[in-house]
Amino acid sequence: MAVDTQLGVEIHISDINDNRPRFEHDEYPITIKESQRQGAFVMTVLARDLDKRGSPNSTIDYRIISTTPITQNAEFYMIENGTILFKGCLDYEKAQTYTIIVEAKDRGVPPLSSTCKVIINVEDMNNHFPIFTGHTGTGRVKERETGQTFLRVQVDDKDSRGTSAWKAKYTIHGDTGKNFQIETDSETNEGILSVVLALDFEEGSVRNLSISVENETPYFSCVVKEQPPRGPWKVDYFDSSSGQGGVVRSPMEKISVSVEDVNDPPEFVCPLGDVTVEENTEIGHLLETFIAVDKDKTFNDDFVYLKGSDPAGWVNVGPQDGKITTAKVIDRESDYVKNNTYTITLYAVSTGVPPMTGTATLNIHLTDQNDNVPKLESHMLTMCLSASVVNITAYDLDGDPYSGPFHFELLGDIKGRWRLDPSFGRTVNLIKEEAVYAGSHKLLLKISDAQGKFLQQNLTMTVCDCSTIPNCHARRVTSVIPGGGTVGIVIASLFLFLGVLLLVIFVSCGRHRTMFLVDPGSGATLLKSNIETPGTDCKVPDAQVIQNGRCHEAMSTQSNVKNSTFQQEVSESSCISQLRITIKYLISPAQHNFQHIMYSNTILN
Repeated sequence: MAVDTQLGVEIHISDINDNRPRFEHDEYPITIKESQRQGAFVMTVLARDLDKRGSPNSTIDYRIISTTPITQNAEFYMIENGTILFKGCLDYEKAQTYTIIVEAKDRGVPPLSSTCKVIINVEDMNNHFPIFTGHTGTGRVKERETGQTFLRVQVDDKDSRGTSAWKAKYTIHGDTGKNFQIETDSETNEGILSVVLALDFEEGSVRNLSISVENETPYFSCVVKEQPPRGPWKVDYFDSSSGQGGVVRSPMEKISVSVEDVNDPPEFVCPLGDVTVEENTEIGHLLETFIAVDKDKTFNDDFVYLKGSDPAGWVNVGPQDGKITTAKVIDRESDYVKNNTYTITLYAVSTGVPPMTGTATLNIHLTDQNDNVPKLESHMLTMCLSASVVNITAYDLDGDPYSGPFHFELLGDIKGRWRLDPSFGRTVNLIKEEAVYAGSHKLLLKISDAQGKFLQQNLTMTVCDCSTIPNCHARRVTSVIPGGGTVGIVIASLFLFLGVLLLVIFVSCGRHRTMFLVDPGSGATLLKSNIETPGTDCKVPDAQVIQNGRCHEAMSTQSNVKNSTFQQEVSESSCISQLRITIKYLISPAQHNFQHIMYSNTILN
């Protein structure tokens, strides 16, 4: 009998050290600052081994094989996990780059290893103070001048040119008046000293200054004192940004600036004055006295006072004493017065060459007087016959308490026709009664201010029948101011009309008396001057000839019309002994045409 048998076999493969440790990169570049302190982390390098994990074949040891260059001030070392550190002080001027060869070796038999390269670039920092080497320029400035460069200072810095560790930053000390400014020339690193606020020779002919300099990057220093075989080295370290290691003062340079005297303008002791005075003050009144002085020590010029701005011409200025007096009556209500204040300027002008000028200003504050009366804003108003109220407004150039509210009063025979309600205020209501007809009405108003000062004024009221005149206001405006062409046409028409009448007279001249009458039906009548009776529009009259002293029958029915006449009589003994023509047009004031035209002439045989 056959037996089927299966046998399981486990085979254990023993690891041999057939893989070497490999770094992640063949080369590791890094940059560190020169000011970095010893013991600070630089970087960590890592290698991997594919042999059995945890066995000697995959256990890696790191070490630095070589460092280039070798310097006395710094030494790099490595700890077990592949981290690189240094002790001592980095110095950019001694080594800008370090190249370190790092080895990673396993513990297999035989051990295998590999290497990588670490490149450490040192960034230059500010471990050298800028040192003053001199200055160029005159060191002299003129008083009252600004913007002039008078001195350049030079420094030397051993840090890398163009870096923030090399660029100089200057500070001025002893400039109590803030007259000076110093800037850095970006190309040469020089300090450029200039005047930004004008100097005064009379305050001092010499200015003593001190200039300090530092770099844009804070200063540090590191000096190796001792190199023990184990542990960190002993160093002296200073960092101005953190204050570690004490205090180091920046270099200083003393500068003397000479101020040159020039001819100064006269200066007013008080360049701004204010005075309060009543308007209408008498001419010659003393307003203010200005005093100017000349502080020059080298130049001693005389000067005179002159008037500057005086737009209204209200003041005089004493050329020798600076006294300002009134030359005219000052009016508070003038357009030259703003917010009750009138401003003038005064000059003190020296007699030197060139002449120098000082300026002062005087504000004249004016108090009010009751020297104005209330006045109507408009002396001509219109209203429709159907309306009953129109507003009347008055104004007064004076201020309180010499202005409104005003008291209005109607004068004359206005009872039953016009009245005011109310009669007190700046604007009141003028009320028209039913007895008032269409036409032009002259009213007399008495308007008094709050102090009782008054003025009587005429007010022309035009009342229109707006049912027949669509736009009463427009008609009045267009009629009030006729154009030159309109007046010329009216005058030419008048002369043409008179010429026709004369022609008719000569043609009809005979032995019998002849009379010309104007057709009364035309409405051209001579009205009595009564503004309370309604007017009527006028038409050019038609002439009718009546022979033998008898009127045409058609005229007899109109003989009672009295409003307009045109009459001529010719005697039997002569063709024409005398001619008198009287024409009168009375048209409603809204049309504003001629009211009276008289033409007289005598024609002899």
